[in-house]
Amino acid sequence: MQKAAIQSLFARLQAANPQPRSELQYRNPFELLVAVALSAQATDVSVNKATPALFAAAPTPQAMAALGEDGIAPYIRTIGLYRTKAKNVAALSRMLVELHGGQVPSQREALEALPGVGRKTANVVLNIAFGQATLAVDTHIFRVANRLGLARGKTPLEVETKLMKVVPAAYLHDAHHWLILHGRYVCKARKPECWRCDLADLCAHQPKTPVPSA
Repeated sequence: MQKAAIQSLFARLQAANPQPRSELQYRNPFELLVAVALSAQATDVSVNKATPALFAAAPTPQAMAALGEDGIAPYIRTIGLYRTKAKNVAALSRMLVELHGGQVPSQREALEALPGVGRKTANVVLNIAFGQATLAVDTHIFRVANRLGLARGKTPLEVETKLMKVVPAAYLHDAHHWLILHGRYVCKARKPECWRCDLADLCAHQPKTPVPSA
């Protein structure tokens, strides 16, 4: 995709949604970190249903560590892989207390050293909590970037690396929100809704999905 097309693409996304936000519910960096960790292989909707009660019971890393794996698990039972996630949330909370004074670190290396926190989760936290220009490539962004011809790659890291090079600096901070939402609601996995896509004329994907018959 040419520079002019990329500029137009993000200008349109920005015009449609000037202040994009994560759909996960959180009140501080710790809650964001836990919510993003819980969202792996799960929907934001399912996480948002579980976390209010969990955060009410354990609003801090200290309280979450005290709650422990067995205490966390019942709150997140409706989320996929809840046993593993309960173990990770308890362990990362202990590490935050023991190594970071109960604060979420703003360095990638420190975040990725926490149990259950990979590059994607770290990128989300760095972007939303600390305002860093990162791109968290989830399944939606991976699909959208490849379909559009914006940044083609065979792995999330390859797509992320290419996106970081081609996304104009003015749009970089919010780019992952726009692309995630576009993939979630318009450029869907099984049948992209091309007939109502504001980016269709810029998109390399063929054939375009036609307007559904009445």
